Amino acid sequence: MKDDPVFKVTLLGTGTPIPSKDRFGPCTLVEAGGQKLLIDAGRGATIRLAQLQVPIGQIDALFLTHFHSDHTVGIPDLWLTGWLESHFGTRQTPFQVIGPRGTDVLMANLKRAYAADIDIRMEDEKLGSAGIAISAREYERDGIVYDQSGVTVTAFEVDHGDVIKPAFGYRIDYGGRRVVISGDTRFNENVIKHGSGADILIHEVAIARADLLSEPYIQRILAHHTTAQEAGAVFARAKPRLAVFTHIVFLASNRVAPATIDDLIAETRQTYGGRLEVGEDLMCFEIQETIVVKKRRG
Repeated sequence: MKDDPVFKVTLLGTGTPIPSKDRFGPCTLVEAGGQKLLIDAGRGATIRLAQLQVPIGQIDALFLTHFHSDHTVGIPDLWLTGWLESHFGTRQTPFQVIGPRGTDVLMANLKRAYAADIDIRMEDEKLGSAGIAISAREYERDGIVYDQSGVTVTAFEVDHGDVIKPAFGYRIDYGGRRVVISGDTRFNENVIKHGSGADILIHEVAIARADLLSEPYIQRILAHHTTAQEAGAVFARAKPRLAVFTHIVFLASNRVAPATIDDLIAETRQTYGGRLEVGEDLMCFEIQETIVVKKRRG
């Protein structure tokens, strides 16, 4: 509905490739203009939707930031389960996926991988072909990639490393409000550009204790992400109404424990003094004259 005033963002997954019962894979639900949009589909996305009582088959579009497995492994579940004839599925229109160059290949290969399952269910369960069809749309540069019922989604390129390309973030505009999601990135001016004056700027972050910084594999991971101090500098320059961390990379080893949330906040405060939330799975933000933050119970 064009006059629907709801603009709500829920962090479905705030984690990394590390399997965790508390932090599922990267996924963010945006509800605006009567639409339900997902940014990435990491591990457990459908479970988090079920916890919110959001039918999987009612997702209007999925936007991909890049093709690392922790951001895409939930796609088959979202696509196939949302097609099933049940209260949580019953999708009757093509599954819409929007992402950078390579999205077509990814979705075509998934369709081939699950061809036997699709054929069996169409024959055995009499499921229609419309709900399992895929509508994949690609882009190659910054610009508007979705414009529907007053909701505009703009993709912008970020820097996740020299060989991890393409990699993009997203800006969602609705009703004069703006949410920006960085995607996976190193410190990047494009995030500041699109996040400037945003209501909410949701940014990835990585942190490791000093004892780990000499480890080559830790150095490789940190070289592809944004440190807490760097993220604070992004927030300080962009000046969002609310800064939020997601895709929180707590680096550790067999001999060194991971940093804590308190450590993360302390390092961020070296460069940023504004309103900050360290994201948790199912944390929700309702964007109004004030931004209302709701955390999951239990």
